[in-house]
Amino acid sequence: MQLVFVKGAGKYDRMDLLRDGVVTSSVQCPKQGIIPHDMIHFAVESTLRLRGFVARALTGDDSGYRMTATPESDGVERLVEVFQADGWSGWTSEPTAMLDLYRVTCEARACHPLPIAPPDWLAVRERILELTTMWQRLPIGDSLTLDF
Repeated sequence: MQLVFVKGAGKYDRMDLLRDGVVTSSVQCPKQGIIPHDMIHFAVESTLRLRGFVARALTGDDSGYRMTATPESDGVERLVEVFQADGWSGWTSEPTAMLDLYRVTCEARACHPLPIAPPDWLAVRERILELTTMWQRLPIGDSLTLDF
């Protein structure tokens, strides 16, 4: 299974989901000044071996992208949001501070935080920074294919 991120010229990039080499669905990704939201999902889910939006969508749980909530996927979504906040701050926030923010975010949304430690945070951030470098070098109209 693969994700293909296409760098758009306008306000959106695109993510295509491929199963057996066939595009099964596409998602418009609003540009946000950092890598696409769903690329952060990829980094979190593939690095930490979690089942969030991307893993669920790639295995067929993509009914209009309004998935039934699960504790793990809810925890992943909150984690992705906190990584986005780190990105908007330049990817330099202290892991312990971001994990505290993650716990607060989970509490505010009645979501149980996943057991993430500072080394986990740093491993995901390293993957995100690798993806950021690849994405920034990519010309408009080209794509980045990621195996999941």
